[in-house]
Amino acid sequence: MKLPDAFINKYQHLLGDEAPAFLTSFDQPATGGFRVNPAKAAPTATLDRATGKVEYVPTGYRGAVDGKSLDHVAGAIYSQEPSAMYVGEVVAPQPGERVLDLCAAPGGKTTHLVAKMKDQGLLVANEIFRKRALVLAENLERWGTAQTVVTNESSADLEKQFPQFFDRILVDVPCSGEGMFRKEPAGMEYWTPDYPAECANRQRKILASALKMLKPGGTLVYSTCTFAPEEDEQNAAWLLATYPGLTMVPIKKYPGMDDGRPEWADGNPDLAKAVRLFPHHIAGEGHFIAKFQLAATGSGSVISGQAKKKKKHRKGHQQDGVTKEQRQLFSDFCQWFMPDYQPHQLLTYGDQLYDMPAEISSVEGLTALRPGLHLGTFKKRRFEPALALALAIDPAVTTRRIDLSTEQWRSYVHGDVLSGPAELSNGWYLLTCQGFNVGFGKLVNGTVKNFYPKGLRF
Repeated sequence: MKLPDAFINKYQHLLGDEAPAFLTSFDQPATGGFRVNPAKAAPTATLDRATGKVEYVPTGYRGAVDGKSLDHVAGAIYSQEPSAMYVGEVVAPQPGERVLDLCAAPGGKTTHLVAKMKDQGLLVANEIFRKRALVLAENLERWGTAQTVVTNESSADLEKQFPQFFDRILVDVPCSGEGMFRKEPAGMEYWTPDYPAECANRQRKILASALKMLKPGGTLVYSTCTFAPEEDEQNAAWLLATYPGLTMVPIKKYPGMDDGRPEWADGNPDLAKAVRLFPHHIAGEGHFIAKFQLAATGSGSVISGQAKKKKKHRKGHQQDGVTKEQRQLFSDFCQWFMPDYQPHQLLTYGDQLYDMPAEISSVEGLTALRPGLHLGTFKKRRFEPALALALAIDPAVTTRRIDLSTEQWRSYVHGDVLSGPAELSNGWYLLTCQGFNVGFGKLVNGTVKNFYPKGLRF
């Protein structure tokens, strides 16, 4: 790989005797991996092709993923580079907590947080760029989460909505991407010697917003996919110097993982508690992770407590009330399809019905692309369930299911009409295949009408 000369010179100076091995590692192939969704059936076909376990992630495996396989389309796996998997393990969110993934797209780390939380509590997944936020929402839908809100906001706007709100915040910042050069060589095209410092300045603004949203006693995890000290140890040192209530939390190091390098910042020995993942030491791409805890009281408080401010709605969809007719239509659907389903907070965006997590009081004023679990769409005097509901619901709570063969599933995702069991009555059915929920179909006189979204068909 032809690395920029300035990049080579920089790391020859920083790494000294280590530099040759470090620079040679860029000529090795990038590593691939995937995580298994613990809330779904075992993805046997993909596991059979795995080349090994990721030793520091219980649900992590090495190997390639077929994006058109049943395992992937049903959300039983998520393709993720092995080093990046360690971030979610370090965040270690607990079920029932309020968690923010501030720079979340495309969703690899977010889905990991959902799994660690067992989809209990509240996860706000934010992405400032709309196209990337839409990809994030799609990946979370496939994973099957009911307790996640996807927002499309700047960190500066988000901080006004959630002062001192979250128990844990992950700030996986946009960075110079040096650690991904092997996987994404195009990143070298915009790299310059000054680029890491420019990124570091933007990252500090994002971190300042994040700390305003962190509860006293809360945990902040800062991560990058770059080797640059400007964005790594130096930003960690800046946090410690700027916010006296913050302390660094030691991160467990597995074989091949390196300590942070205090000498690349201000010499604070606490910086060694961070973790560096170098490709010449571990089978993965480049990553940096630092973990901080905010003091519970006193000087640790970044801002004083304040009531949640409501902003005038500026963009996105308007949160509406659910009409009596809509409630009845949804109630009728639940009565014969999932009679024990108890929604948290029903709300509509136009004709779309969502179940908003109980841990958030409102999404008014936010550009919420996904304000909770998408339940379905209201049409003239009827309710059509959404794919998101099919992928998130426990099939054990449903009363109407049709199991598809693998060939029928392939026809289904292609958009074809299927033949249904003659003995079944008309109506909506959850479609399953090899133990996975795959979508909804409507049985009409022995024919299963296809409601797999047209934009996802292949």
